[in-house]
Amino acid sequence: MLKRYSASIFVGAIVTVVLLFIMQAVISTDESGLNEAKGGRILDFVRLQEDDELIVKQRKPKPPPPPDEPPPNLPKPTFDATTSQGVEIGVVQVDLNIDLQGTGGFSSDGEYLPIVKVAPMYPRRAAARGIEGYVLLEFTVTKTGAVRDPKILEAKPPGIFDRAALNASLKFKYKPKVVNGEPIEVSGVRNRITFELTDA
Repeated sequence: MLKRYSASIFVGAIVTVVLLFIMQAVISTDESGLNEAKGGRILDFVRLQEDDELIVKQRKPKPPPPPDEPPPNLPKPTFDATTSQGVEIGVVQVDLNIDLQGTGGFSSDGEYLPIVKVAPMYPRRAAARGIEGYVLLEFTVTKTGAVRDPKILEAKPPGIFDRAALNASLKFKYKPKVVNGEPIEVSGVRNRITFELTDA
């Protein structure tokens, strides 16, 4: 077995040496071809770009869009205070000749007078069911003419219009009662708000 390995190694070494000599011979015969330069000229193309004239464009600004057409003259809505939202509140004629002289701004004595009474919002559930009624309120008119501590004395039907009446009463404005040139609070002021549905 050892003889066979040694013989194959010897043969392989001889073949390798022979191949190296053959490759050396091929390389040495081709050296002259590499060293000899072939005759000829190398042409180098260079493209010269001519200067172009600079053209300046003068841009005109875009014209503004045409204005929108004005809306047509709409008729002004008219408000009827007696039928607003189906709530009936008595219209009070008030003479507002207030003399603002003196320290408190009130020169003459007088009773409290309603100046502004805001119509309450008709409850949706009551309007949908066709319910009508009224609320009798009692409250205090302060020195500034505002409403304080409103409470319900009577409501028909009970619990339906209470909140709407209370919220509306807090927006009422009065000319306060004046005694000896000084405004005073007045308690026990009563106001009845009637809720009625109006035919559209």
